[in-house]
Amino acid sequence: MIDISKQLIESRSALEAFANSLTKNVDDAADLFQETSYKIINNSDKYNVGTNFKAWSYTIMRNIFINNYRKKKRRNLLVDSTDNNYYLNTNQTGISNAGESKMAFEEMMKLVNSLSDDFKVPFMMRYEGYKYDEIADELGLPLGTIKSRIHFARKKLKEMIEVNIK
Repeated sequence: MIDISKQLIESRSALEAFANSLTKNVDDAADLFQETSYKIINNSDKYNVGTNFKAWSYTIMRNIFINNYRKKKRRNLLVDSTDNNYYLNTNQTGISNAGESKMAFEEMMKLVNSLSDDFKVPFMMRYEGYKYDEIADELGLPLGTIKSRIHFARKKLKEMIEVNIK
C-alpha cells in the first residue's frame, strides 16, 4: 500500500507551482492547494497503485479549479480591489435613469414615424412581435418583400441616428 501523505509531501512544491499557474494569485493558490490536499487524502482509496501520482493529483487540482471558477461565474462574483472593500462582491449595477430611456425611445419613434408607410408599417409590426410570415399575410405582400423592407427600415434608421449624433 502506498503512503498518500508521503507522496503528497514529495509533490507539494510541484502542486503549489501548478496552483499558482492556474490562479495567478498567491492566496487563491494556497486555498486551491489546501483543498486539493484534502481531496487527495479523503480519496486515497481511489488511487490506483502503480499509476502516476503527480498526474492524478494534478487532475484533482485542475477539476477543483474549474468547478470553483464555474461557481464564481454562476454567482457573477465581483472581486473588488479597492481599499475600503465597500463594493466587495456586490451584484448591483448602476441605477438606470428612466427619463433618459423614455427620451431616447421618443426620439427613436420620431425617426420611425418619419419613414414612409411602406417601411414603417412592416417595421412596427415586427417590433410589436409579429413574425415575418404573419406580416406578409396581413399586408398581402411576398415574404421576401417584407424582410427587405424591414431590413431597409433598420438601415435607414441607423443612418438617421448617425446623422443626429453628429
